[in-house]
Amino acid sequence: MSRFWSAVVHGLTPYVPGEQPRLANLVKLNTNENPYGPSPRVLEALRAELGDSLRLYPDPVSERLRQAIAAQHDVTAANVFVGNGSDEVLAHTFQAFLKHQLPILFPDVTYSFYPVYCRLYGIEYREMPLRESFEIDINDYLCSNGGIIFPNPNAPTALLLAQSEIEKLLQGSPDSVVVIDEAYVNFGGVSAVPLVRRYPNLLVIHTLSKSRSLAGLRVGYAIGHPQLIEALNRVKDSFNSYPLDRLAQAGALAAIEDQPYFENTWRRVVETRRRMVSGLLKLDFQVVPSTANFVFARHVRRTGIDLAARLREHGIVVRNFQKPIRIAPYLRITVGTDSQCDVLMDALGRILDEPVTTAASCA
Repeated sequence: MSRFWSAVVHGLTPYVPGEQPRLANLVKLNTNENPYGPSPRVLEALRAELGDSLRLYPDPVSERLRQAIAAQHDVTAANVFVGNGSDEVLAHTFQAFLKHQLPILFPDVTYSFYPVYCRLYGIEYREMPLRESFEIDINDYLCSNGGIIFPNPNAPTALLLAQSEIEKLLQGSPDSVVVIDEAYVNFGGVSAVPLVRRYPNLLVIHTLSKSRSLAGLRVGYAIGHPQLIEALNRVKDSFNSYPLDRLAQAGALAAIEDQPYFENTWRRVVETRRRMVSGLLKLDFQVVPSTANFVFARHVRRTGIDLAARLREHGIVVRNFQKPIRIAPYLRITVGTDSQCDVLMDALGRILDEPVTTAASCA
């Protein structure tokens, strides 16, 4: 029945999310979910919210949640926008700030939803090649543009761009909005949020899916100058005035307020990441330095697609990207628990002890 589709739909190549397999006893290391559950205070807040009030609409501006986020980042509620996951916040961002005559700029290896949004909204874009080391070269972006966007740390490479480099970008594009997608910054990175006070063209986007263990609730937010936030609200209120339901607001508020649990969880992930990197290096992997809750690594003799397939036979799911071609040898591996890390290393050790076939060898 595609004859009923609009021309826009015919031209779309949708984003492909990480697989959510339904396999028993699976070690799931493919979608960068937090291996630890949310704060117990989140569960208490959700239980308390269940009742007659669900018949009422939620607060359309999520006032209490925005106040809590603002306090966390030392800004005001006027600097905060919340949405149904950071992907929705990103979608509104593309509509509000990145649809101009000049093309927007983002890395050629990055979050693959960016070109999807561009095609959906009819936005011209240029993919800027990363360096051989997968680092962003700031000089490539110091040109006329309709906006700049990238994750920091970048995905799927896990590399972090220094705050001083972000400041150069902001100074070099004073008439464009620079969007920093900080989905993974809480696992060892330094946030660009403090720069919001000095640069009205900076928008920083966060999610509660990773470091706060709330992927199932879908809560994200943006921090920027009040005029940027007003633009996002104008888009939101022209699309969906009630993006966060009562449960999402209550759970997110509890997660933000439980700072000790948050600190403990991300520190555990970082320590396991250290163990994972050490183990991979001993198995002859080359590992890109990570400040995220995943690592990006390639083996010196085996292809990424082969290793991903063999790990699946051992009940372990990781992510391998075949496009662009230069990242095809790599695996993106979510940092799980210590026990999951041990299972992964044991399986890789056994796989790598097997004879290497011609088809599985790297060029």
